[in-house]
Amino acid sequence: MSIPLLDHPIQEKLVTVADVSWEEFKGIEAQLKDNRNIRLSYLSGILEIMSPIREKHEYVKRTLSYLLEAYMRELEIRFYGRGGFTLEESGYASGTPDESYCIGSNKETLDIVIEVVVTSGTINRKELYKPKKVPEVWFWKSDQIKIFGLNPGGEYEQVNRSSFFPNLDPALLRQNIGHPDQYDAVAEFVPIIRK
Repeated sequence: MSIPLLDHPIQEKLVTVADVSWEEFKGIEAQLKDNRNIRLSYLSGILEIMSPIREKHEYVKRTLSYLLEAYMRELEIRFYGRGGFTLEESGYASGTPDESYCIGSNKETLDIVIEVVVTSGTINRKELYKPKKVPEVWFWKSDQIKIFGLNPGGEYEQVNRSSFFPNLDPALLRQNIGHPDQYDAVAEFVPIIRK
């Protein structure tokens, strides 16, 4: 199987390859393990190879993280940032969120994963986290924040607010993510949440 090489992306690129076995995926993953410009996702035979637009992707990810962490600190909500590490269900799914958190205690199962989507792919990214029963998956896409909660039936459904932060309006986060200066975005956000 031939996979296009994505060395130094100038713009975001996404390649989808169907009918990839788990063993083939793991081989490709091993070959690309040192390439930080590549992000792999695998779900039931579908492989996505993405080279994100780092500048925009990282800016949105970090700003959202700073805002969320400021909110949790201000309300004295204990949290543990777990970053972006690969969550895997052997033979079925592998994906790496952009950011992740445990709320209340540092536990094995993440409570929240965050995905910053600049270019949509074929894989339903919520399905990547279902085997691990991650309670919430947050997406930032096209200047919108959507939150999906895992319902009792084991499916994700869109919710208006996070069950971990029922008083935090996602629109307030979205508004501040769009601020042209990260530092000022957080500085202006904190007094609003204190009210």
